[in-house]
Amino acid sequence: MFIGLRTCDNVWMAMAHRLTWTTILRLALVSAFPIGIYANASIGQQKVDFVHDVQPIIKAHCLQCHDAGNPGGGLSVASLKAIRAGGGSGSSLMSNSSAKSILMRRIEGLDGKPRMPMGFAPLSEKETNTIKAWIDQGCIEGVVSNKQHWAYKTPNKPPVPLVKSSWIKNPIDNFVLATLTKNNLKPSPEAERTTLIRRLSLDITGIPPTPTEVDDFVGDHSSNAYEKVVDRLLSSPHYGERMALPWLDAARYADSNGFQMDGDTYQYVWRDWVVKAFNDNMSFADFTTKQLAGDLLPNPTQDDLVATGFNRNHMLNGEGGAIPEEQRNVGLFDRVDTTSTTWLGLTMTCTRCHDHKYDPLKQKDYFSMMALFNNVPENGVPTDNDGRHFIAQPWIYAGSPADMAEMDRLDKQLALERSQVKPGEEDEAGQLVWEKTAKTDNKDINAILLIEPKNRNQDQKNKLRSFFFDHGLSGGVKERRDHRLLIDSQLQKLRSEIPRVMVMSDKMPRKTNLLIRGNYETKGEEVTPNTPESLPKPSEPIKNRLDFAKWMLSPQNPLTSRVQVNRIWQMFFGRGLVRTPENFGMQGEPPTHPELLDWLAVDFREHNWDMKRLVKQIVTSATYRQTSKTTPALRAKDPENRLLARGSRFRMPSLILRDEALAVSGLLNPAMGGKPVYPYQPKGIWDGLNITDERNFDYPQSKGPDLYRRSIYSFWRRTVAPGDMFDASTRQICTVRSGQTSTPLHALTTLNAVTWVEAARNLAQNVMLSTSDDDNQLKEAFRRVCARRPNTDELRILRNSMLRAQEGFSADTKRAEEFLSQGDSPRDKKLDIVHHAALSSVCLAILNLDEALTRE
Repeated sequence: MFIGLRTCDNVWMAMAHRLTWTTILRLALVSAFPIGIYANASIGQQKVDFVHDVQPIIKAHCLQCHDAGNPGGGLSVASLKAIRAGGGSGSSLMSNSSAKSILMRRIEGLDGKPRMPMGFAPLSEKETNTIKAWIDQGCIEGVVSNKQHWAYKTPNKPPVPLVKSSWIKNPIDNFVLATLTKNNLKPSPEAERTTLIRRLSLDITGIPPTPTEVDDFVGDHSSNAYEKVVDRLLSSPHYGERMALPWLDAARYADSNGFQMDGDTYQYVWRDWVVKAFNDNMSFADFTTKQLAGDLLPNPTQDDLVATGFNRNHMLNGEGGAIPEEQRNVGLFDRVDTTSTTWLGLTMTCTRCHDHKYDPLKQKDYFSMMALFNNVPENGVPTDNDGRHFIAQPWIYAGSPADMAEMDRLDKQLALERSQVKPGEEDEAGQLVWEKTAKTDNKDINAILLIEPKNRNQDQKNKLRSFFFDHGLSGGVKERRDHRLLIDSQLQKLRSEIPRVMVMSDKMPRKTNLLIRGNYETKGEEVTPNTPESLPKPSEPIKNRLDFAKWMLSPQNPLTSRVQVNRIWQMFFGRGLVRTPENFGMQGEPPTHPELLDWLAVDFREHNWDMKRLVKQIVTSATYRQTSKTTPALRAKDPENRLLARGSRFRMPSLILRDEALAVSGLLNPAMGGKPVYPYQPKGIWDGLNITDERNFDYPQSKGPDLYRRSIYSFWRRTVAPGDMFDASTRQICTVRSGQTSTPLHALTTLNAVTWVEAARNLAQNVMLSTSDDDNQLKEAFRRVCARRPNTDELRILRNSMLRAQEGFSADTKRAEEFLSQGDSPRDKKLDIVHHAALSSVCLAILNLDEALTRE
């Protein structure tokens, strides 16, 4: 059963609230959502093995106390062999009988013993049932050798399953359908066209479709209508902005350094490079090589150097008590952690202090990788600041081509004119000649002239030197000097306006040592650059980051292509084929469709790491096109949609939600790139940083069109992230999987933040100007947000809500005026204030529908 908009009696929640009617509407308007029971699949009917199903639970909940080194109660759970051996109470397992197995009885807290894990939350029902089913099925081992772990084996391209169905659009569907068939499931029907174009537009560009775009697609009955939409969206410049968002999270990109000083940076130039790389469809191979080692390429361009900003995006500590060498090592650790997570999906962080407890990674591997990043000429703390920007060498000027050409011209002209200064004209020798005959009316200068040169203090020397330049030079010499100073002034002004991007360099070779327990002051054996020993060896010795990048992209590398394909899949399905994109190791989840993952990984590499081709491959599949509507039976069998028997449905990231509100309201400024902007934020959001007089941290809210730029261009301060970007990455560490929470704060943001209220007001204004009919205004507002027209029942509820809002605002026109005054964009004063406020209230509720907040 499915329901559309429904009413709610909880009107008491609206009391004493400045958005009384919109709060009522928030409660009254709920988009279509399936009603069903969310239940676990019947685990007992599925085959369960130790490595795939049980070991991750054991490691997550038991290993902390029952490690092989010091096992609690004498029981180690570090391996299946150890579990079988048991502890002080004897063998923990009795195959085929969970009821008689000590392990199970301890987990359930039977026999008067404490429930395990003691002192922590008990296992979930699903986890408990999984272990119970595993024992009852005979304690099947599965694959137990680290060397055989799926992620460490070089992927081979499996044959595409031979399944016949008119549903299939491309090989992705063959793999998915084969899995569904094995599980006695069928794929869901294709989603409606309005849903499809909204899904595509939001997934590929992060901006909803316009009504015209929806109409064009719905009315296009050609066989390639869908593909034409995909191609149009892939060619949009907004594609690069959408694709860049998760990469910025992985690269921990922000516009400030963090810590107390939290100085600003110019790394936004690197952000723009990423957007352009996606739009230009740069191969992922080049995308990787340039970011890891662009400076080591033959004759690197400015863009190649800017790309290496990836490994200079880390936090930078400029506090007074910061120890430079300690902070330099903190930065090195960050580069290893970020690089290994982003490209390899490995938890290398665990090996900073010791060998990995679960994966075949050694502490030596960690520092061998760190050696690749240890040759940067840096000292660990900011070296250059102008009171606002705090950056650390090495950095480069990275302006526009015109600015860089002008800087080069001024630089060369200044050098030429300096070379033309003749000895004895402006140097100290020339000044001494002048001093012997100088006659001035300046008493201070005359007094200084009476002092022997060797006895003058620095202040006296400076005053005399300055006076000599102003009054002691001959006419021609002074004219040439003044012209030279003018050029220098123009050059310095231009340099102050050109961004300075922190980049990588290997110009300071250093020895690298293994650090005992990760302590930078306690050095162990010397190590040289290398890849993790347990992974396939590079064809040639690794000497630098460029060699490392080549190894990352080699056919033998089992991880890079899998990791990237998985991350792209995650963008379009909400979750990856591997649901732990940050961890492809033993503690991570195995892929739900291993053959599909390997096929995509190899295919991606075989086709020149073509990003747009991969995206098109995914979104043109029948798997992607399925409706997200479900049934109680399907929810019961596959509650998390692991088998992909239906389309995915998830709330959009907060950055996209803001962009959506701006777009449907007509406020969005589509300008791309450049300096960060400062959209609306809560008053005093940065005030907590004003703890010294060294800098003013008042929030400099933008004016005019900059208020309505896309969220990717919003200034991201590490110490205080944007207040309306809920569930977003902190941008302090590498993040490749963003979490989702559901709290009242989210609704308070989308119902009360100026961005949404102003967007609702502007949306109402636009539809009022497009039609004078009340029902048509409601239909059009709903359509601009949800891409579809409201049905009869929905329109009735919208109409009733509008009438209630009109009654309230008619009784209190001052409230209507206050409501409509939010935001800097001008209101059309010709519009009736009560009607405008009432329709704006309804529009705000529409923007807060689940259907509006969700990628259906």
